[in-house]
Amino acid sequence: MGQNVIISELFGKDLAAAISECEHDRTFVLVDETTRAKCWDCVKDYFCLKGARLITIGTTDSCKTVETLTEVWKALQEGGATRHSLLVNLGGGMVTDLGGFAASTFKRGINFINVPTTLLAMVDASVGGKTGVNFGGLKNEIGMFSDAAFVILYTGWLKTLDEENIRSGYAEMLKHGLIADKTMWAELVGFDLARPDLSKLSVMLGKSVKVKERIVEEDPHEKGIRKALNLGHTFGHAFEAWSLRRKPVLHGYAVAFGLIAELYLSAALTGFPAEQMRQTVSFIRAFYGVLPFTCNDYPELIELMHHDKKNRGSEINVTLLSGIGEVRIDQTLSEEEVREALDFVREG
Repeated sequence: MGQNVIISELFGKDLAAAISECEHDRTFVLVDETTRAKCWDCVKDYFCLKGARLITIGTTDSCKTVETLTEVWKALQEGGATRHSLLVNLGGGMVTDLGGFAASTFKRGINFINVPTTLLAMVDASVGGKTGVNFGGLKNEIGMFSDAAFVILYTGWLKTLDEENIRSGYAEMLKHGLIADKTMWAELVGFDLARPDLSKLSVMLGKSVKVKERIVEEDPHEKGIRKALNLGHTFGHAFEAWSLRRKPVLHGYAVAFGLIAELYLSAALTGFPAEQMRQTVSFIRAFYGVLPFTCNDYPELIELMHHDKKNRGSEINVTLLSGIGEVRIDQTLSEEEVREALDFVREG
């Protein structure tokens, strides 16, 4: 179907217009505990949401489960949802991923609108039609491609975010800069993430979303060039799954550490300029710190990488760069190369 992405200045007006264009005998709004506390009061009195039923789920990625999905299906069913109902997902990437999957499978699919409220969800999770839940200790193991009818990006929500969540989303923007062009990359590594200027960040966000939209449009089901968006994610997802068993780190932080590993490998294997690698890695280390893993964690991290959905057979598959904007998809790694990259991330 494709989805309409609206970068919104007047959120209430744009939400009303999007809802009016979707078939809806009943409207449901999915939030987690955080967005219920921080965002729901801002919108609950909108006329377009009059009579909407609120569904609240737990917060953080640990709630992105089949059990939570079942709760949402049950709430839709008990609320009298039909094939002609509408679900508005108001929240971060966990809410848009899980809510999109719930809507796409309930009664074989009802309309849904994504209203991402975190920088990460705006730039990554809500655009591109990926939906799903974690399963068996692995991220996004069960899911499907399914487009929202509308995605409404309202940068006013950024004011509700803490420093960590701004940085988490920014890591995906940094990835978009690396796969796009030198101008965008230079702007991103030159941005003061210690004191972020939100109006400047809003403009940069618009450019970042366009990079993702362009790639997704060209390759909606990840057969080729869309794999560019996986830069930093083979290592990043392993770091994230590893951390979930200990002290969880936000998705964007895991991706930032994944970018360090995969830029190191890009410099070692595909000719990525060492100076640009060092500049990007310094920026990440300055704002994201270090991930506290040791050599003893390597077997577990390698095992997690073997489970990655991007792999074919038993090989570990990554996306690397030969230069900024010069993407090399489907690169396979030996375990020795993986260990070398993990050394680099750990030792600096």
